[in-house]
Amino acid sequence: MMIVIDLIRGRGVEDALTMLHFSPKHAAKTAEKVLRSAISNLQSKDEGGRVDTSTMFVKEVFVNGGPMMKRISPAPMGRAFRIRKRSNHLTIVVATREVKAKAKAAAAPKAAEVAAPKPKKKETKAAKQETKKVTKEG
Repeated sequence: MMIVIDLIRGRGVEDALTMLHFSPKHAAKTAEKVLRSAISNLQSKDEGGRVDTSTMFVKEVFVNGGPMMKRISPAPMGRAFRIRKRSNHLTIVVATREVKAKAKAAAAPKAAEVAAPKPKKKETKAAKQETKKVTKEG
């Protein structure tokens, strides 16, 4: 599962869906279903209407261990080997990228702040103590 998940981390939603759809790995089918569900959840959550899939990207993906089914397999000399049938929890977080026009508008006020004069640096405690000693001596 981790091999498949590492393929889509940080990618655009459309790219991730095509990669998962055409991947020969068995885990890709499950990951594709979860990704489609995450996209659907984001679109239904948005109050303004449908979100364009070209602005969506896979923000976070991780796999945690799930419950384990324990079975017993017969072994030689009357012994038994334990078989652990593992499962996992897959979490995919999908977010939207900001539109570039909004990013440019947000960058303009930052440029104005940079042009403003910077305040003087505060003196450290050691520097203040030295100036006090000099004034006391003089």
